[in-house]
Amino acid sequence: MDLKFSPEDLAFQDEARTWLEENRPTEPRPTELRWAREFDVAWQKTQFEAGWAGISWPADWGGRNLSMLQQLLWYEAYAKANAPGLGVNFVGMSHAGPTLMAHGSREQQTGHLPRILSGDEIWCQGFSEPGSGSDLASLSTRAVLDGDELVVNGQKIWTSYANVADCQELLVRTDPNAPKHKGITWVICDMTYPGIDVRPIRNIAGQEEFCEVFYTDVRIPLTNVVGGLNNGWSVAMSTLSFERGTAFMADIVELANTVERLIDEAREAPSPLGKGRAYDDDAVRVQLAELRAEVTALRALNYATVSRIARNGRPGVEGSIVRFYFSQLLQRAYAIGVEVLGASSIGTERFSPWAQGQLNSFRASIAAGTKDIQRNIIGERLLGLPKDR
Repeated sequence: MDLKFSPEDLAFQDEARTWLEENRPTEPRPTELRWAREFDVAWQKTQFEAGWAGISWPADWGGRNLSMLQQLLWYEAYAKANAPGLGVNFVGMSHAGPTLMAHGSREQQTGHLPRILSGDEIWCQGFSEPGSGSDLASLSTRAVLDGDELVVNGQKIWTSYANVADCQELLVRTDPNAPKHKGITWVICDMTYPGIDVRPIRNIAGQEEFCEVFYTDVRIPLTNVVGGLNNGWSVAMSTLSFERGTAFMADIVELANTVERLIDEAREAPSPLGKGRAYDDDAVRVQLAELRAEVTALRALNYATVSRIARNGRPGVEGSIVRFYFSQLLQRAYAIGVEVLGASSIGTERFSPWAQGQLNSFRASIAAGTKDIQRNIIGERLLGLPKDR
């Protein structure tokens, strides 16, 4: 991949920076989820109406049909402008939408993709279960065929934004007699269907974006099946490739900004040792330099991902390398931030951005497959090592 940007790329980057500086929200995102949804939807609509949502999405669905490189340039400009993250739009924009583009029928694409891009439709992910997290193929939520409907019974857990979502990407077992990787179906579940019970889970950071979801005789039309009955594992692997590949491009760019903010704050914060500034300590400067170097390496991996997608059209299993490295570096960056900034990292609110960030970072090595699952994928599918027994 040629990392020398074309004049068109640079013009796009300048245009993006100017628009973001003039239009990004200046007020903080609300902490309570129902108000956060309104904030996220309003910001998504602003981007959509101005032509800045879905940079690489096809024009048929309201996107700009630009390259993945320009999508990455948008993310970089976005992070530098300190614009708010996708929030409740994350699942729809980052993997439900791309999965529908890859596997959905024309009717499903027409009915959902423009609404996802405009912020009119919020999605959640119904994959993990109490006994099926890392071993997703062992899921047991059942769907029985009854005429032109599936009747669903079971439970999902760790379902982000289920309490504010309109739709769900749901994995169900439609053939209990098939091997565990077979007989699974990927369906679009309207969260207003009768029989759905959503129960929020409060995490250690005081947030309630994770939920348990219970299904009791929930009827879903067969027209909501994506990719065909009993073919859900293949569709789900596509979803997870997006989640582990392109979905975290913006987060990687934001992590680079986080490290630079930490360096700036270390220059002003009192030393944890009680003498001078934190940045005056040689050991602290070494930690900060290592973080900056590792972020630079991660950024290079991000560009390599973009290059592969440009050639192949979709993320591959190499995304697990990026996902694993990102999760470990994110946790380390916030842990160092709290350590270096000491008492000043707590602030006057319940949690400062650094303390809140550290608490939230713990989930990074679990979401989209645990760090151990990512290691297995890298070892088995990329390096050709024997399967872990």
